[in-house]
Amino acid sequence: MPASRAKQAETAGRRADLIRLRRSGVRFDDPLILALGYSSSGAARKDLIRALEQNRDEEAAEVSVYRQQENERYDVMLRAIWAEVEAGDLRSIETALKISDRRSKLNGWDAPVRTELSGPDGGAVPLGNGSLTELNTLISLAGETETSGDEQGSQGPARDGDG
Repeated sequence: MPASRAKQAETAGRRADLIRLRRSGVRFDDPLILALGYSSSGAARKDLIRALEQNRDEEAAEVSVYRQQENERYDVMLRAIWAEVEAGDLRSIETALKISDRRSKLNGWDAPVRTELSGPDGGAVPLGNGSLTELNTLISLAGETETSGDEQGSQGPARDGDG
């Protein structure tokens, strides 16, 4: 059975006070936190975790509603230009691609671009304590590897945007 509105308001107030105290650096075993009505520092910790989980669930629900609304808007936009897209109108095709790109970003459908850095001859990147001399050596090695790869007719190391 869910708690009464009065009990829910009391819990919300206690949790808000707990969060305020924790944000200001007060430890869980401090009398100020125990004075909020917690039986122990462990009980206060558990309640803080519950508050954070509840907040995360509420935020996730809001994000889900937002995504749904935006996807519906994108559907309306695409329907409005789809006949022109099918007819081959280049501006409409560009617009449709932009809408599709925004939808992919909104829904997290795009896989992250994988970038890899390798040292000379494809081996590990030599690292030391990070002195300026070592960093300059790494930069020059990277330049040599790319240049020598270009001379041999290869494309050199993969970078963001290479496909």
